Amino acid sequence: MRIAPRFIPLLFPFFMSLVMAFIMTAFITWVNTGLTEGYLGRWVTSFVMAWPLAMACIVLFANRIRAFIAQLTAQ
Repeated sequence: MRIAPRFIPLLFPFFMSLVMAFIMTAFITWVNTGLTEGYLGRWVTSFVMAWPLAMACIVLFANRIRAFIAQLTAQ
């Protein structure tokens, strides 16, 4: 199944936030609580709360950050 290129502006934040929230919440939950009983439930709760926020941040700030980086790197 192929998805039309016009959906790239939504697909990139979707998958980027998915990966970022997955890794970050797993790591931070492990650091804060350890791999003890109930880790998976604590991690899933953290992930479900963090993923929408991560996506919103990417959607809202990606273009501004790209513009800022362009200014930093322009000659």
